Amino acid sequence: MRLRHSLAAVCGALALTAGLASPAQAATGEFSYSFVGLGGETQRATLLDPPSGECVTLPEVADPAASEPAFAPHNDTDEYAIVFTGPDCSGDDWTLRPHGRPAGDRLKLRSVVFFQP
Repeated sequence: MRLRHSLAAVCGALALTAGLASPAQAATGEFSYSFVGLGGETQRATLLDPPSGECVTLPEVADPAASEPAFAPHNDTDEYAIVFTGPDCSGDDWTLRPHGRPAGDRLKLRSVVFFQP
């Protein structure tokens, strides 16, 4: 009898916490950018359905002392993207429209944040 009450209490607690947790929001679509790889060749990377409202430092160019910034971003998500010249959403910034055209090679970035206006 005790085991049944304990099991019911645990299941009830799990149901309550699952109901309180809200799913993380994400921009729907792809955000892509180019960067120079370790061998000196240009490579392309893509963030698929990136998190909304969170700063994303691009892993390939996170350390300014070890790499050139990424370039030519293309925001093909359903949210606006603010790209930053520094890691951790620092430095100069530029806003890209949702489902916009690819930016040129002169637009440099190391981090990005997505948002709905």
